[in-house]
Amino acid sequence: MTEAKAPITQDVLTLPRQPAETDGRVNIVGLTRDQLRAALIDAGTPERQAKMRVAQVWQWVYHFGLRDFAGMTNLAKDYRAFLDRNFRIALPEVVTCQVSADGTRKYLLRIDGGHEVETVYIPEEDRGTLCVSSQVGCTLTCSFCHTGTQKLVRNLTPAEIVGQLMVVRDDLGEWPVPGEPKPEVRLVSNLVLMGMGEPLYNFEAVRDAMRVVMDGEGLSLSRRRITLSTSGVVPEIARAAEEIGCLLAISFHATTDAVRDVLVPINRKWNIETLLGALRDYPRLSNSERITFEYVMLDGINDTDDDARRLVRLIRGIPAKINLIPFNEWPGAPYRRSSWERIEAFADIIYKAGYASPIRTPRGEDIMAACGQLKSASARASRRRGAETGSQGAA
Repeated sequence: MTEAKAPITQDVLTLPRQPAETDGRVNIVGLTRDQLRAALIDAGTPERQAKMRVAQVWQWVYHFGLRDFAGMTNLAKDYRAFLDRNFRIALPEVVTCQVSADGTRKYLLRIDGGHEVETVYIPEEDRGTLCVSSQVGCTLTCSFCHTGTQKLVRNLTPAEIVGQLMVVRDDLGEWPVPGEPKPEVRLVSNLVLMGMGEPLYNFEAVRDAMRVVMDGEGLSLSRRRITLSTSGVVPEIARAAEEIGCLLAISFHATTDAVRDVLVPINRKWNIETLLGALRDYPRLSNSERITFEYVMLDGINDTDDDARRLVRLIRGIPAKINLIPFNEWPGAPYRRSSWERIEAFADIIYKAGYASPIRTPRGEDIMAACGQLKSASARASRRRGAETGSQGAA
């Protein structure tokens, strides 16, 4: 098995890089508590006051969702002016918000540099799940995934990851009002790092963003309400357990290396045996209950009874559930969705072996918001322009 590398030590007082096009003010969004404290002191806040100022600013930004320092009424006016001179509260810009017939909402967000990412909110009876992106594009080129057809542009910053949650809470009107009782029901109750990109290839930014999201005095989503999905970046799995500690999902999708090499090419670097070896330690390291194995159902590719039985043998000994995902088709996709009868037969074999095997209900297909369908509008438009130019040249 490939040995996991030792945790990388990062100075928590180092501030994330600020985009060149800003006015020089530091964006508070995405800073951890230690980073915010360091930034306040660096700008001139007396060190003896810094802990208190962090607590005050943190509550306004992350509990109440305030965007204007002038509204932080428990701070003196001169200190509010100081904050405004040195800091900003900046979120991604909402370009479009599409609403599916089933209530799913897909947001196209513009971030620094003019790049775009997609974020999806999925309302259900007992929860509201936000699917968050960690990169612009992706390097993994999984053959069944629309996002994988968009080349990696860059990693997202902690501000851009946390900002996705804050933008959606803005849209849903979920921020508490000072002086009024806190709402009992949360519209965004769960967060999944399953959007554009591979979270473990942007580890430090994802880790810091989740520390902000999990803080109990702000956005306050517990680690058991957060799931990180990876295609199998083996050296970072132990770090994720130790430094983030959220639930883990694996984009598995095949039961032989020959098939997984095609569907999930990262398998050529860390094969099934190596990946499963790393996963056997994860529940102990993070105290998680189960690892979720995501398995997209592809007609004639990975959906036989033999595949189901092999899957059960492979994961034996790992606390797990298997999420069966009917393939969500996209223009030019090389695969078809398995029949419902085939999916149910596959699920029945897994269930009888003692594993939960829920079949995920496709959501947001009419707005290309379902699992594996995300791709920023700018990338789609660029591809269309290229196709049009090519067809004109051929003519």
